[in-house]
Amino acid sequence: MLPDVQLLEPDVPIGLSRVGATGVKKLVQVERDGKRPIILISNFDVFVDLPSTRKGVNLSRNFEAVDEVIENLTATPVKTVEELTIKMADALLEKHEYATKAEVKMVSELILRKRTPVTHQKTQEVVKIFCDAVKWKDGNQRILVGVEVTGITSCPCAQELVKAKYAEVLKNSFSDDEISKIMQIIPFPSHNQRGRARIKMEVKDGFSPSIDELIEVARSSMSYEIYEILKREDELAVVENVHKNPRFVEDSVRIMAKKTVEKFVNAPDDILVIFRQENEESIHQHNVVAERVATLGELRKELNNEGKF
Repeated sequence: MLPDVQLLEPDVPIGLSRVGATGVKKLVQVERDGKRPIILISNFDVFVDLPSTRKGVNLSRNFEAVDEVIENLTATPVKTVEELTIKMADALLEKHEYATKAEVKMVSELILRKRTPVTHQKTQEVVKIFCDAVKWKDGNQRILVGVEVTGITSCPCAQELVKAKYAEVLKNSFSDDEISKIMQIIPFPSHNQRGRARIKMEVKDGFSPSIDELIEVARSSMSYEIYEILKREDELAVVENVHKNPRFVEDSVRIMAKKTVEKFVNAPDDILVIFRQENEESIHQHNVVAERVATLGELRKELNNEGKF
């Protein structure tokens, strides 16, 4: 019988929090009521913990667990991505009897059809779908589902600088009342950022957020949507609306949080939510990021205290 080196004791007897494989690519189909299944090209990262008494994880078992569960579950479309990932975590624990915890992270690209704002041209949008599942040997589990949407933001600070400059220029030709009206009508320029709005939300018994609702919240947090195809009228509408609705990276996270509270009014207070906005700067070499991690109960409390101080 061939020796299994993985079973030997390690030279340094220290336990490891996570050992596994990343970038396992699989095709997943998800059911939709009355429609064709959604096809997701998905990447999986899978991990288990490793005790100090064992030299290594048998990584081939991780691939077996992934393949076995996906092949079994995807013979027909799966109901939800969270069901898929938690069953994969269960299979990992079963195949690694020494492990006390298994983790599965799924990242997929979803192609959505949409229309441009003025001419209503057909186009497509790529949205990232996330599902993170952690399962412990004692039966406890945590599942998060989420989305990442790409949009555009316009910097409020730079826009105010432009407004201030041209308010002075306009004084040579217009009255103060006329200048005030001009300022309200014209969307003044600013520098823009391509933004990525991400929401992850916890799934619990009796509560599972809709991917469509999470996409809606993420889209609305930025200055405006972006499109793969734009006719001239569409391009004008996008540019005009972006500059009518300037937002900092911090604004986007706060708007996502507020809209999530409004959208999921019946969700339990202990549901964990993670918000992240990253903007790719156009006039700087760096990007900017804002995040918030909180329960819905914490966010509700903050919003209820709004304006009391």
